Amino acid sequence: MAEVRIMPDVVGPRNLVTLQPEESVRAAARLMAHKKISAILVVQDHRLKGICTERDITTRVVAAGLPPDATALDQVMTHNPDTVAPDAFLREAWERMSAGGYRHLPIVDGHNLVGIVSVRDLQAALTAQLEADLLEREAFISGVGMSGLN
Repeated sequence: MAEVRIMPDVVGPRNLVTLQPEESVRAAARLMAHKKISAILVVQDHRLKGICTERDITTRVVAAGLPPDATALDQVMTHNPDTVAPDAFLREAWERMSAGGYRHLPIVDGHNLVGIVSVRDLQAALTAQLEADLLEREAFISGVGMSGLN
């Protein structure tokens, strides 16, 4: 199986969905619902400060009884989250997510936030790679595409 890189193999260019640390949890939840995403990157001065996920909202706000309109993201987000470089391999991202027990990794190039990768993104890329590998093996076994052997 060929090594798959996070960018551009798994995650292509997309508009990042970000909020400032002082924004409310309600604003984050509404934005996540509108964009149909499950994590918001929290930035300040163009730098990644944290990430707020559906899980963070459930466990740190709802379960704790905090008011979502009066609770700032800075209070409940995961500060300084683990990140991955755009040229990292899928395996590295998968291992970090598995070891850390999280489902999203911000993608950072130096100090520049360039994307986010989710477990779903990794699963889709891995499935596509496995399917391509199986087709290649089936073609090899059946002799399709092997010049001189047909």
